[in-house]
Amino acid sequence: MSALTLVRQLGEVVLAVAIAPLFMGWIAQCRAWLQNRTAPPLTQPYRMLRKLFRKDAALAADASPLFRTAPYVLFGTMVLAAAIIPSIATDLPFARAADAIALIGLFATARVFMALAAMDIGTAFGSLGARREMMIGFLAEPAFLMVLFNAFLLYGSTALPSLVEANATRRFFIDPSVIFAEIAFIMVLLAENARIPIDNPATHLELTMIHEAMVLEYSARHLALIEWAADLKLFNYACIGFALFLPWGIAVHGADGGGALLLAAAALLVKLAFAGASLALIESLSAKLRIFRAPEYLAMAFLLAVLGLLVHLLLGANIHA
Repeated sequence: MSALTLVRQLGEVVLAVAIAPLFMGWIAQCRAWLQNRTAPPLTQPYRMLRKLFRKDAALAADASPLFRTAPYVLFGTMVLAAAIIPSIATDLPFARAADAIALIGLFATARVFMALAAMDIGTAFGSLGARREMMIGFLAEPAFLMVLFNAFLLYGSTALPSLVEANATRRFFIDPSVIFAEIAFIMVLLAENARIPIDNPATHLELTMIHEAMVLEYSARHLALIEWAADLKLFNYACIGFALFLPWGIAVHGADGGGALLLAAAALLVKLAFAGASLALIESLSAKLRIFRAPEYLAMAFLLAVLGLLVHLLLGANIHA
């Protein structure tokens, strides 16, 4: 493994960590514009993180080491996921471990630590948020797996680099099974990242909040790490979606060095801009669902993914067509 390869891998991770808050700020701006409100600055997430890192942390007297450690574990798992997902290139060292099913386990690890930390203090809000978070994860993971099985049938692998290389070189055509999988993936992305219609990241109402309920006891650097990890999680899910459905622009194995990587980074920014605007539009047109309607929403995502599998089997789709 050459030093240049390690530098490229480090560059991809630094890029992901750096622009994840920017992606969240872009979504907030688009939502404000669509709702005819004054948009916050694009750099607002960075300002919030800087303010939190400068504060002194306040911890509950009975907080265990798990409560103190969870933000670092959460942030570390999201950084590791960003290193594994081929967002700009497929031939990076960590991309070899980019099996999409293993990524689900990595996200589940972060979810478990967050839920345990939320229950650690023993507050009503923390326990409420943890129970809701585990319910959403329990329902969203099967739908996500069905989306990945669809990709496996199409391309013969669940390794994201293999999917990107197979999809980027194939002739473009409209595949109905992929359309169903895309819709199911978008529904899962919204649910897993506490977005409307499952959760509203801008509210603190007891009857609606999920993510916010779990982080109410955190402050200063711990809260900054959790919020940064949430930004990275949304960024990672977006990049998984790009690898599955919009791989064009990602530098495949054998591409010409630095020029290909610069073009891939520019393509990533364009796709993130489009994805952020699309998410803002979806959230502006959607209403927050009652928490008891969340199972119906995720069951629909699961059924759409299964329908994509059935359509693929019935039509006999061939990736070499």
